[in-house]
Amino acid sequence: MSTRPPKAREGASPVGGATPAAAPLGVFDSGLGGLTVVREMRRLLPAERFVYVGDSGRAPYGPRSPEEIRSLSVGQSRFLLDRHGCRGLVIACNTATAAAAETVRAAVSPAPVVAMEPAVKPAAAATRTGTVGVLATVGTLSSARFAALLARHEDGGRVRFLTTSCPGWVEAVEEGRTSGPDAFALVERFVRPLLEQGADTLVLGCTHFPALRPVIADVAGRGVAVLDVGEAVARRASEVFTPLASEGNGGLLLYTTGDPALFACGARAILGLPETPPVRRLVWGPNGTLSED
Repeated sequence: MSTRPPKAREGASPVGGATPAAAPLGVFDSGLGGLTVVREMRRLLPAERFVYVGDSGRAPYGPRSPEEIRSLSVGQSRFLLDRHGCRGLVIACNTATAAAAETVRAAVSPAPVVAMEPAVKPAAAATRTGTVGVLATVGTLSSARFAALLARHEDGGRVRFLTTSCPGWVEAVEEGRTSGPDAFALVERFVRPLLEQGADTLVLGCTHFPALRPVIADVAGRGVAVLDVGEAVARRASEVFTPLASEGNGGLLLYTTGDPALFACGARAILGLPETPPVRRLVWGPNGTLSED
């Protein structure tokens, strides 16, 4: 994958007036979930500057058609490159990766794109019982990309993958309902059946789900491993973007198509920030483009 930054497009305005060589990285997701990946990338790339778009106004992506997800993904990608001159993108959304990764790559070439892949491979290596539970959205679970991923790691039938969509989980994270009795009951509804079928390893196949990780771990118990790919994606981003990561002073600019105040509260919690960050609002135009409200 090329690490050469694309030439800044006419009208692009990199954060802080950066030159194209030191331009920020763009990250997008269906909402708050991708910030679990940004959290890990900021840890590994402390000098990097990020521009993040969370499409909370259209969340969740799971029930949407592949065609619509591709349109939304390209719209966010174009905003990040055209408005901010981002030198590369991270698709911090499993559903968008499954439906639109190749479409996005074609739309932003030659800018490099880092995408998601559920932690199926490490889960297959870690399981002792041979049963792995995968928690994801229906959009991810129904994709050909995901089916091929499972097939590659079944190890001749040694590993059995139990998959389940988790209606309500994305909405709970977007609304800040990530702890307490209601969150426990919501998580238990989908995790308990996997445990009863022998799963000793759980894969969080949506970037929203790590926000529920303490509750998931509580439901699952000590003997069950809970895996997500935030750290792995951050390492991949550090490999792809390291040649430019030492320039600049770091930073994060947040956008949402939803409620900025609600998004800011969620961002503060996920990122562990001392104060509520400023969030700018975006609106979708009729031609599939994003603009500031």
